[in-house]
Parts: sequence; structure tokens; C-alpha cells
Amino acid sequence: MKKNRIASITKIMTAILAIESGQMDETVKVSSNAFGTEGSSLYLKVGERIKLEDLVYGLMLRSGNDAAVAISEKVGGSLDGFVWMMNQKAEEIGMKNTHFSNPHGLDNTKNHYSTAYDMAILTRYAMQNETYVKIAGTKEHRAPNSTEQWDYVWKNKNRLLTQLYEYCTGGKQGIPN
Repeated sequence: MKKNRIASITKIMTAILAIESGQMDETVKVSSNAFGTEGSSLYLKVGERIKLEDLVYGLMLRSGNDAAVAISEKVGGSLDGFVWMMNQKAEEIGMKNTHFSNPHGLDNTKNHYSTAYDMAILTRYAMQNETYVKIAGTKEHRAPNSTEQWDYVWKNKNRLLTQLYEYCTGGKQGIPN
């Protein structure tokens, strides 16, 4: 099986670990590490407080790399702790040709890869979780903004869900971010 870079589909694992953590109602304080994450972003601010559930919506609908880091720090205690959890979960569900090195999929290392088969295993696993299915299939989500007078409103970037295929129920594309 050919190992490839997996880009944003990494976020399926990040989302499922957040959901399974039992912390979805808890508040996350955005760190400077999360704020400074490159690529696709929710434009979170340092010190901002946001519910973990809202971060998962931002992760899946807008592919927010800053959300991925904020989630990893909350759920894993640190980015490295979360990456360890990602690899443990991959092993647990039978992903034999996968290694995660970050929660967002940015290609910052050669040690972040998977196969199409392993990504199918992950997607099948995630689609058995009702909360994941609801979030991944949401077309628009509104979240309170603790630092501004307006709310965040995130529209799903997944055109298969929003425009191209009426039977699509959600998911995550592996588009480089």
C-alpha cells in the first residue's frame, strides 16, 4: 500500500478524539501556539475562550488549523501529547500504515502519512459516531465570539456536501491547507 501525505483529512482523527474526550462542553483558552498556526484558519485570538464543541465545528467546516492546535492542547494536554493519542487511536482501530505528527495535516514532516485504505478505516470509524456525523454534515454553524460583538458564522467548505452531490452526508476532503 502506498503511503501518502494526508493533508486536511488528518482532521477527522482530531475531531473524533475531541468528541470521544467527553470535554465538548468545556471551554478552551486559545494559546499563542494555536494563534500562530499557518494555513487555513478560524482567525482565533490569543486568550479567546471558546467551547471545544465550537472548535470542532470550525475544524470540520472551515478546516481551521488554529482550531486543530487549540483542540490538541485541550484534549492531549499538549500538542505532542495529542499526537501520541492520535497514533494510539490509529493503532487501536487498525490503521497499520499511518503515522500522525500533527493535528491539522500541514506537511511539516515526512512522518505524517497514511494510505487510502487506512483513511477509509478512519472514516468508517468516525461515521459510526453520531456527534461526528452531525458536525461533519453541518452546512453552517454559529459560535459565540468572546472577544468581539459578533458571532462566528462558519459555512462548510466541503462542496460535495453543499453543492455537488445531494446524497453526501458529510466528511472531510484531503485538500492541502
